[in-house]
Amino acid sequence: MADLDLQGAEVLGSGGLKPGSLSISGEKIMADVGERAIDLTGYWILPGIVDLHGDGFERHLAPRRGAMKQMAEGIVATEAELAANGITTAVLAQFVSWEGGLRGLEFADQVFSAIRATAPDLVTDLRAQLRLEIHLLDLYDSIPDRLTDWGVDYIVFNDHLPHDRLAQGRQPPRMVGQALKAGRNPDDHFELLLQLHAQSDAVPVALDKLCATLKNRHLRMGSHDDATKSERDTWHQRGIRIAEFPETLEAAEAARRLGDAVILGAPNVVRGGSHKGNVSALELISMGLCDAIASDYHYPSPRRAALMLANSGVTDLTTAWHLVSAGPARVLGLADRGTLEAGQRADVVILDAKTHRVAATMAAGRFSYMSGEIAERFLAPR
Repeated sequence: MADLDLQGAEVLGSGGLKPGSLSISGEKIMADVGERAIDLTGYWILPGIVDLHGDGFERHLAPRRGAMKQMAEGIVATEAELAANGITTAVLAQFVSWEGGLRGLEFADQVFSAIRATAPDLVTDLRAQLRLEIHLLDLYDSIPDRLTDWGVDYIVFNDHLPHDRLAQGRQPPRMVGQALKAGRNPDDHFELLLQLHAQSDAVPVALDKLCATLKNRHLRMGSHDDATKSERDTWHQRGIRIAEFPETLEAAEAARRLGDAVILGAPNVVRGGSHKGNVSALELISMGLCDAIASDYHYPSPRRAALMLANSGVTDLTTAWHLVSAGPARVLGLADRGTLEAGQRADVVILDAKTHRVAATMAAGRFSYMSGEIAERFLAPR
């Protein structure tokens, strides 16, 4: 645990970046001066990034063919990447999908078990999210208890079935490769997709029941890729208060009118648009229709997105950084982090003022990452 007084840096507060100091004792940011002074001239001090949806960890758990034998090693490697990108709280979003393989139920069970076993020994606050494909009706009865067993309190509902193609009885693009990747016969895989599509009429009623059960258990719930006002209204009626990556302005506006949180993808911001042709995250942010920015599939992107928003004049740095710190913390119900106010968790990212690269990351007063010249300042003899 640190007992430090970080001096000489520019510190991000409600009024923007200003010269100042930050005192840390144990897990907390303190109003009193810390025991050991560290000169951080040439650096910025900002709140640690809270990433409330990311699946970039998949490459660490299964870098080539098949899953790693030691799943915990993949979780440790994931933390290293998170910390190197200034992320101090991370929600790892794991699929349970008809796609199978790395997104199948068996693999998800291994991932959630590994997170639950490994996370307490790490510095970064790692949490888990279940991404459930809504046509897997045979799993509905078991999902509430599975979530309890996994220690998962956050679920997001997805529908990635290619319904237009399936309604025509046609195979979707890349289906054969998808089937082989999951270890399935392509004909069997296509038949599964057709069967799931055929039960679409039963999904809404089953979802109503499942969501009511999960709501009674006080789980956090979100929808994914809402395209219309009607879709968002329906999810809201089910008690789902988070709209991940709405595809249209109409859906985002509907979420805002209902008081639901709108989550956008950082890669969309960095690219300047959606790779699928959906509404631009930049457009929604400029209209005030965003509560938080998530890494989605690329952990460097939240930092880059916030800096890009500020540098391009879309908003100021305080507001932009809020979207990757206090904003997502609020969505997750974590009132103890997201700002650098006294009494908050000492979740801090230190950026080089010239390059804006991450120099050091601290979560709850413990360093999870430190590299380069800044390390010499902390390691110098007193």
